[in-house]
Amino acid sequence: MGILFWIVFGGLSGWIASIITKRNDQMGCLTNIVIGILGALLGGWVGSLLGFGGITGFNFVSMLMAVLGAVVLLVVLGWFQRR
Repeated sequence: MGILFWIVFGGLSGWIASIITKRNDQMGCLTNIVIGILGALLGGWVGSLLGFGGITGFNFVSMLMAVLGAVVLLVVLGWFQRR
């Protein structure tokens, strides 16, 4: 998977996660990409630990893992911002 894939995949999954966590107004395009890529890494790592496999490409399961990872990341970041 190339760098362009990670940018598009990260942007899309970060954008979906920001909508789910109601932070879409606070986040820009670059933040969505970074959160989405980090969420994909987190979701792929947890998914491989649980036996679901990692991020394998642009498919539903990979997108679901990336969005869930990004949501978890945004929730954790929200906890630190409140303190």
